[in-house]
Amino acid sequence: MRISRKTPEVRVPRLVGLMAVDARETARAQGLLLNAPDRPDFHLAVVDYVVRQYPQPGSEVPRESRVYVWFDFGPGEGGGGVHEPRIPKPPRGGLQRELDEPGDPYMALSSP
Repeated sequence: MRISRKTPEVRVPRLVGLMAVDARETARAQGLLLNAPDRPDFHLAVVDYVVRQYPQPGSEVPRESRVYVWFDFGPGEGGGGVHEPRIPKPPRGGLQRELDEPGDPYMALSSP
């Protein structure tokens, strides 16, 4: 969707999840410029995926504004991370057999 040149402000499209080449094309179609602080060779990037953007999608900004995109999570900002070792550790011994059904909880005790 192209916006006419007469519109002074445009809405920022959602770029997260797009490949670099698609993000550039989407931004250009809206009249926006892209900047990638973590990629000095951004103009050569093709298949890297956008993981973060600023301003947020849906924000209204003046035409020809810069939208910042990142292709890597910063330290401590998500990603898969390391999930081992798990605490508390799982029990040892693998599968356990199913326990027997308990007896009648109201069983009458007989006296001898």
